[in-house]
Amino acid sequence: MPDFFAPCPRGLEKIFTDELASFGATNLTTTDGGVGFTGDWALCYRANLESRLASRILWRVKATRYRSEQDIYKAVFELPWQRWFAVERTIRVNTTALRCPLKSLEFITLLVKDAVCDRFREHCNERPSVDTLNPDVRIHVFIEDDKLMLYLDTSGDALFKRGVRQHTNIAPIRENLAAGILKLTGWQPGMTLLDPMCGSGTFLIEAAQTALNIKPGIARHFAFEKLLNFDAANWQAMREQAIAAQLPPQPLDIHGSDLYGDALKTARRNLEDAGLAECVQLKQANVLEAVPPGNEGVLVANLPYGERMGELDELAELYPKLGDALKKKFGGWKAYLFTADKAILKLMRLSPSRRTPLFNGAIECRLLEYKMVSGSNRPTR
Repeated sequence: MPDFFAPCPRGLEKIFTDELASFGATNLTTTDGGVGFTGDWALCYRANLESRLASRILWRVKATRYRSEQDIYKAVFELPWQRWFAVERTIRVNTTALRCPLKSLEFITLLVKDAVCDRFREHCNERPSVDTLNPDVRIHVFIEDDKLMLYLDTSGDALFKRGVRQHTNIAPIRENLAAGILKLTGWQPGMTLLDPMCGSGTFLIEAAQTALNIKPGIARHFAFEKLLNFDAANWQAMREQAIAAQLPPQPLDIHGSDLYGDALKTARRNLEDAGLAECVQLKQANVLEAVPPGNEGVLVANLPYGERMGELDELAELYPKLGDALKKKFGGWKAYLFTADKAILKLMRLSPSRRTPLFNGAIECRLLEYKMVSGSNRPTR
């Protein structure tokens, strides 16, 4: 059976491993920023369709060691690329490396592209064209010290591009990170959820799709559909089964608010485009004036960055007021604040019961958990 590697947002590796295991993946190996696993092609299709946490699903086609650029060329040239995709398909090569002793990653990228094209020319008397913007086939090269790993991308566009959130505000959170944060909060369908700083509505859409059993990849296409081993009948049956398992749109106990009317317009448009407008309750409100929509539930918020709110002293003024608002109005709730600002730990005047390190791209962040007790700034024990 083929081996795969799936990158994910750093900090989500454990719950991502559990997700892949639930799909039937075996030989799971967790690394910093991703999970390796083994499975058949049906599992690959399912992971692309159903994973809320993966960034991509990469098929590992080669793992070897090298000493020189010529070794890399030979390793790539020896692979039967013409059996995996047609010469008419456009290609792109992406190269990343850790502690690579070779001088130029750009040269390695060109070397790999030449080796693939030379292989096609030898067997087909033609070569594929390069398309760096919208390729049919992405080839990923990863070098660590003297180890060379080659992958074919089965996803195409990154999997956090669900095909539903078309409109974004400043500093949006990626969908798979938002899904991971929801998972870490312990929120389940049926529980009350509030995002009082909802922005373009990413948390709200992820929660509504989860509640209605809408698979995150149901509205898009994948690169595995362009490979020669693509099993169209199996894939069609899988999609039809996923669509049949969806629940119809209905009002859900999911609530969003934002201070800015433009943000709410964006969130509403995204919910409408996703067919979820009737599922989520939206209203314009200052986070400090947010009213809990129930006696208990989960509050989750991606706190603003300095660029979005203006000067950092505005944030320093916000944090203690936010802590007071949570303390006074959200007794019985669990609040989860996602932030890159370490100053919040002192300025909130609340003690988090848990701090989970996460990365939003390259930015180191924390997910802070506060178990709110009415009239107290101490977490429950």
